[in-house]
Amino acid sequence: MRKRNSVIRLSFSYLTLIILAVCALYPSIWVVVSSFRPGGSLYSKNFWPETWTLDHYEKLFTGTQYTFGVWYANTFKIAIFTMIFSVLLMTLSMYALSRFRFRGRQTMLTIMLILGMFPSFMSMIAIYIILLQLNLLDTHFAMILVYSAGAALGGFIVKGYFDTIPRSLDESARIDGATHLQVFLKIMLPLSKPILTFVALTSFTGVWGDFIFARLVLRSKDNYTVAVGMYELIASQTNSNFTLFAAGCVIIAIPITILFLFLQRFLVQGLTAGAMKG
Repeated sequence: MRKRNSVIRLSFSYLTLIILAVCALYPSIWVVVSSFRPGGSLYSKNFWPETWTLDHYEKLFTGTQYTFGVWYANTFKIAIFTMIFSVLLMTLSMYALSRFRFRGRQTMLTIMLILGMFPSFMSMIAIYIILLQLNLLDTHFAMILVYSAGAALGGFIVKGYFDTIPRSLDESARIDGATHLQVFLKIMLPLSKPILTFVALTSFTGVWGDFIFARLVLRSKDNYTVAVGMYELIASQTNSNFTLFAAGCVIIAIPITILFLFLQRFLVQGLTAGAMKG
C-alpha cells in the first residue's frame, strides 16, 4: 500500500512538472514558429505553418522602412556598458561597505535601504528634468549613466555575499604583506564569481528588455532600443504585422540566451573552495 502511494505521488509530481513545462514552453515555441510563418496575421489555423519562410528576418535588416539593425546595436551597446559599469560600481562600493568601518557608513546603508523601497519609476520625472537641464535627453550616455548608478542602490545582495566570506582570509593576506587592493583583486573577486555573475546577468537582461525609461529618454528613431523600436513598429502597423514582430522577438532573445549559457558555469562554483589558509 505504501509503495502504491509512493508511485501515485511520483506520477502526480511528474505530471505536474510536464504540465508546467508545456505551459512555459508553448508560448515561446509558438512565437518562434510564427516568425517563420508567411504573411503577417496573428491568427493561424495550424500550429505548424504549411510553408516556412525567412522573409521576416530578412525584412527586419534590409527593409528600408525598418531600422532594426540600428536598434539592436544601440541596445547591445547600452546593455554591455551598463553591465560593465554596474558590476564595477556595485562591487567596489559594496566591498567598501562590507569590509571597512568608517563614519557615515550606517547612515549610507540606511539611505540606500530606504531608497530601494520605492519603485524606480517614481523618480523618472526628476531624472527626466535633470537630464533635460544637462542636455542629455535622447542620448545613450544618459541611459548608461542612470542604469549604472541605479544598480548600485540595489547592492545589498552583493554586500551580503561579501559578508559571508571569512575575514580570516583578509587577515592572513594582510599579515603576508598584501595591500587592500591585492586582497580585493586576488581574494575577494575570485571568490565572488557567483554573485558577480548574477549581477552581470541581471544588469544586462534588465537593460535589454527595458521599455519605460528608454521610451521616456529616447526621442529620435535612430537612437531607439529594440524594446521601443518594436513597440513603435507594432503600434504604427496596428498589429497587422505580428510575424515580423515575432521574428524580432526571436533575435532579441539570442544574446540573453548566449550570455546565460556562457556565465551559468560560474553560478555553481563553491564560495571558498580550497581558499582557507592553514
